[in-house]
Amino acid sequence: MNLQLKRTLTEAAHESGKILAKNFGGKYKISSKVVVSNLVTEIDLRSEKKIISVIRKAFPDHSILTEESGELIKDSEYQWIIDPIDGTVNYAHGIPLTCVSIAIEKKGEVIMGVVFNPMGREYFLQKKGREHFSTGRRYLFRKIPTLRNHFL
Repeated sequence: MNLQLKRTLTEAAHESGKILAKNFGGKYKISSKVVVSNLVTEIDLRSEKKIISVIRKAFPDHSILTEESGELIKDSEYQWIIDPIDGTVNYAHGIPLTCVSIAIEKKGEVIMGVVFNPMGREYFLQKKGREHFSTGRRYLFRKIPTLRNHFL
């Protein structure tokens, strides 16, 4: 199961990253959420849709929490937490400091997460209690910060 989770996590991040990279610096619709300084682009929505489709294909019974769509609740001990463009303001202004952020919780505890910057070709993967992998280099981290706080 852990290997399938990891494969799905990295596939979702890379598929979403392709959307970000392809549309970076291009023309697309931008709107703001309730908070004026919190932008959302059509690329956020496309990216999120792609991530959800990759997850649903592999794990149709898992819950999902996304920044744009909210919670998609299922009766599962697993929940995926998604920010399809972490740094939308940068992305919308053509600043390549942005990424796809996805984490997986099991019974409310983050067990794995990935952060992928397709423009900078930076990739960070963390599994709970394991070494952190980052674009060819290894670092030791003590824990995965929860992405849940990012949405609150």
